[in-house]
Amino acid sequence: MNLSEDAEEDLESLWISLIEKEKSHFKEKDIGKLKAVSELKENGLIKKEKDGIKFTKKGKEVAEGVIRRHRLAERLFHDLIRMSKREMESPACQFEHILISGEVEEGVCTLLGHPRECPHGRRIPKGRCCRERRSMAGKVIHQLSELKRGQKGTVIYIQTRDHNMLKKLMAMGVLPGRILTLIQRSPSYVFSVGRTQVVVDKEIASNIYVRTE
Repeated sequence: MNLSEDAEEDLESLWISLIEKEKSHFKEKDIGKLKAVSELKENGLIKKEKDGIKFTKKGKEVAEGVIRRHRLAERLFHDLIRMSKREMESPACQFEHILISGEVEEGVCTLLGHPRECPHGRRIPKGRCCRERRSMAGKVIHQLSELKRGQKGTVIYIQTRDHNMLKKLMAMGVLPGRILTLIQRSPSYVFSVGRTQVVVDKEIASNIYVRTE
């Protein structure tokens, strides 16, 4: 289901109010604070009653996924990229949309050790990987610099404190879930992602972590 960012933000607000604060309804007087009520209703995610808004069964499930992805993204930026709680909020909002792929979401969660809370202390809903307590058995996560020429890998995360470099790589399509192929190791590392070829030095190549098949 492709929802707008406004709709996903509304689902987060509704989740906090209805599930975490255990309110029976999102009150009628507060509905004006939401941005995408019509979209949520058209997709069968909420229902309006006389006292306000409630989740449908489908809506609760979708909202739980949105909350999980956002808080995993916060955990990733906080733990691995060392962003402060203030700095990480904007990129985390963008990054959660990348985690829409279940495989990538579970890969990030497993990589982080199935965290129970986000950096703000809020609960992260469990996914299938958490219930099965998967671990990275064997080495399937590698630095890009460890790959052989012609080898492919799926980007899991980029570990760097250089926020400008991170933005530059993400702008070129080096994003979690994207498949890259190493073309050259020397004198610089050259890899392709989609139709784009990217040239980086060894230090940057060592900070890009991929999952190999």
